[in-house]
Amino acid sequence: MALSRMGLFVLDCPDPAALARFYAGILGWTVDDRGDGEWVEVTAPQGGRLLAFQRAPDHVPPRWPSGEHSQQAHLDLYVDREHWDEAEQEALGLGARLVQPDEGERDFRVYLDPAGHPFCLCVQTPDSPAATVPPAA
Repeated sequence: MALSRMGLFVLDCPDPAALARFYAGILGWTVDDRGDGEWVEVTAPQGGRLLAFQRAPDHVPPRWPSGEHSQQAHLDLYVDREHWDEAEQEALGLGARLVQPDEGERDFRVYLDPAGHPFCLCVQTPDSPAATVPPAA
């Protein structure tokens, strides 16, 4: 029996509040800022804190793509195919940068968040791993 449970996925960044607002905007979640500027979490509408952001003043973002400066981790955010372009415009409007389009060949597009972390907008297919939190209404 496992004694550990998944807690939070934490991203280092120079401005936790700004990055929390970015992901809260994309996911339709709520920012939970403790006010100290060092640690900020985002909360899903159904409850539960799944993402957190901590201040790292000397944060050096990964480079996409680069084996020399690997991404180390990334987030896959699921979208319905009919909302894919709309989700992309929302992400770009919030400060994301597209670094790898799908080119009509893949079911994902790669972006960098405002702090330089890679993330993907992925079309959820029947073969995709199940999302643990339903999309915001």
